[in-house]
Order: sequence, then C-alpha cells, then structure tokens
Amino acid sequence: MKLKRSESLALVKLCCRALEEKKAEDLRVMDVSEQSSITDFLVLATGTSSPHLRALRIEIEKALDSAKAPIVGMEIPQDSGWMVIDAFDVMVHLFTTDQRGRYALENLWKDATEVSVPKLLAVPKKPKPTVRKKGETEKSKKPTKSRTKK
Repeated sequence: MKLKRSESLALVKLCCRALEEKKAEDLRVMDVSEQSSITDFLVLATGTSSPHLRALRIEIEKALDSAKAPIVGMEIPQDSGWMVIDAFDVMVHLFTTDQRGRYALENLWKDATEVSVPKLLAVPKKPKPTVRKKGETEKSKKPTKSRTKK
C-alpha cells in the first residue's frame, strides 16, 4: 500500500517523536525513494543498551499502531544489537552503538537525501496577531483622521 509522500512524512515524524521521547541517540532520516523500490524513508536511531532498544521498538510499535499504520515485518534477533521495523514506506532501524558503526547504513545509502530531523520535528510558529492602532485600517495601517466637527 503506497502512501502519499505527505502521509509517509507524517509517519516518519511520528516515529521520530516517539524515538526522541524515549531518548534515542543519533536520530537520522534518509529519503531513499529514488534509490529503493521497497521503501521511501529510513529512520535510524541508536539505543544505549539492549533493554533501551526494546523500549524504543515498543514505542515505535505503539506510535504506528496509534496511526493505524500496518507493520509489514519486524526483525528482532535476540541480542543482535539491530532491530528493524518495516512499516512499508518507512523502515525504522534501531542499533546499539557498536552495530550502528559496524553496518554504517548512512554510508550504504550515501546517495540518499538526508531529512533534517530538527526541521521535521519543529513546531510551526503561529503568526503573530496583527495589532492595529485606534483608527488604523487594514489597507493603510495608518491612523485615519477623525471627522469630528470643531
């Protein structure tokens, strides 16, 4: 089931927020839509230990479940230091520090476009309300002269 790009990015954002909340380290997102026929985005994160990786995986599962996004597959080898959650257009890779360095997926996908996680997670600023002075109109934004008789 191919999602629209905006829907895929919404899932990426959801996964990144979940990982940030659980203190994942070295969070990166790669747009591999031009290089891969099986997924559009890779979300890469590092956990500090095997229990931390499990906590990150559980949080991702909850986030995807809340969005009603199907998990196509999961690779969770016991104590391998690398877990993969496949949500079709988004694949989440969770590593221990050692395994992250060993597999170096960022190098494998070096032709992919990196998506800025801070920009992705940034809360859009609301426009400041326009404050008009008394007698100011929308067009002029200058005070209009009062028409009172002297």
